Amino acid sequence: MTQNKLLAQIGLYAMVVIIVVFSVFPFYYAIVTSFATGTQLFQVNYWPQNFNWANYETVLGGRNFVRSVLNSLFIASVTVAFALFLAVTASYALARVRFRGRATLLLMILAVSMFPQIAVLAGLFELIKFLGIFNTPWAMILSYTIFTLPFTVWILTTFMRDLPVEIEEAAIVDGATPWVIITQVFMPLLWPALVTTGLLAFIGAWNEFLFALTFTSSETQRTVPVAIALLSGASQQEIPWGPIMAASVIVTVPLVILVLIFQRKIVAGLTAGGVKG
Repeated sequence: MTQNKLLAQIGLYAMVVIIVVFSVFPFYYAIVTSFATGTQLFQVNYWPQNFNWANYETVLGGRNFVRSVLNSLFIASVTVAFALFLAVTASYALARVRFRGRATLLLMILAVSMFPQIAVLAGLFELIKFLGIFNTPWAMILSYTIFTLPFTVWILTTFMRDLPVEIEEAAIVDGATPWVIITQVFMPLLWPALVTTGLLAFIGAWNEFLFALTFTSSETQRTVPVAIALLSGASQQEIPWGPIMAASVIVTVPLVILVLIFQRKIVAGLTAGGVKG
């Protein structure tokens, strides 16, 4: 191995180490802090001094934290189901059905995804009050689905547009309807893209804060991000960093597990979209 190749390989490994440390260290430090209590919270410790579970017991023993986790799980799951159902049918029309203005409509969908949440907050609040779903999970499901649809439609349209036309033509010759083509012909081929977009939608709904804070008014309807933000200490001036770190670790672990379970599908979906798009 020449000296230049050796230096290049060392530089590559050094860059990988820097990226991994930069990405993982915040979560690692949150785990370390979640085991700290008292004055240990204000000392810089890169290794756990002891495994004190008091912060986890405080969080899990709270009145509504577990309920908030279940609220987030229900809202994120239903949002993903609605978003994928609407996105699959919409992407089939945009990818396979020829009509005037199709390209313009696709660009408009992409443009909508660039709107910040705060820009539509007032209008969405009025809509939710009009529908009578304020302070219910359906208020978040409606708003999350609206904001999730653009990128799910965009990714699935890109993926579906590059599926072989011959498969669809053979299904049409056999008498298949568009619904049969979508559900029985295209769906098995769309799994990598469905998993990728579904997981991104789930993470977005799980972590969303602004809508959840605005559209709920009672503790029993709060989602996890709002519940963590509103954790209070023994006094008004005290910020309970220990329980906040413990709660953050608790709500992050399910996302890590989901990513590890579906990592191959995620990579396949992103790679296919990147190559074919």
